[in-house]
Amino acid sequence: MLEVRNLNVGYGRIQVLWDLSITVESEAVGLFGPNGAGKTTLINSILGIVRPTSGTILFGGKDLTKLETHQIVRLGIALVPQERELFPLMTVEENLRSGAAYIPHARNHILDRMNFVFTIFPVLKERLSQKAGTMSGGEQRMLAVGRALMSYPKLLILDEPSVGIQPSIVTEMFAKFKQIQKEGVAILLTEQNVRQGLKIIDRGYVIENGRIIFEGLSAELAQNDHVRKAYLGV
Repeated sequence: MLEVRNLNVGYGRIQVLWDLSITVESEAVGLFGPNGAGKTTLINSILGIVRPTSGTILFGGKDLTKLETHQIVRLGIALVPQERELFPLMTVEENLRSGAAYIPHARNHILDRMNFVFTIFPVLKERLSQKAGTMSGGEQRMLAVGRALMSYPKLLILDEPSVGIQPSIVTEMFAKFKQIQKEGVAILLTEQNVRQGLKIIDRGYVIENGRIIFEGLSAELAQNDHVRKAYLGV
């Protein structure tokens, strides 16, 4: 589905990603690393916000490096950004509808897709008329994910979804991500909370200083000495 090959990305003279390669098929894949490791730069490159200096990004066989962001989104990639970036003065329903408004194949099935979102996040159905800015941090995260799902994505990218959410809600939220993946949506998860992330992914990568230093199945990452010491506190 998604294949990143030998990607190099920089800002001016500062190189951020170095010959980075990852793949995502019909699965949940984690990308773990500290702040400044290059996780968000990779996401921005996939979405066409940042242009690589070299390398390729393929999605369904199409080269994304030659496309604009709106074209990439219409191919079936949706992002839930770290800061959620909802429309705070709009209602839950209006925010959900906005997720499908500019996607031709989703625009004609808004009610059906909204019902799908409600099966994942029932609380959103109860809050349809509530303004997004008045919701709790966890509820806003649910709404941000629900809005992304409205576009019928093939690949859902989650950028640091645990940020700003209390631990009890994080556990519930991550269980929802696993449910979404089982519904046929591939997931690329970037996360500093490695302990939670390992519970829901099939495979994962560890990125440090713009380079992939380790990759493997979830169980392999959990047993890797560097991962245990640096990210799990073991």
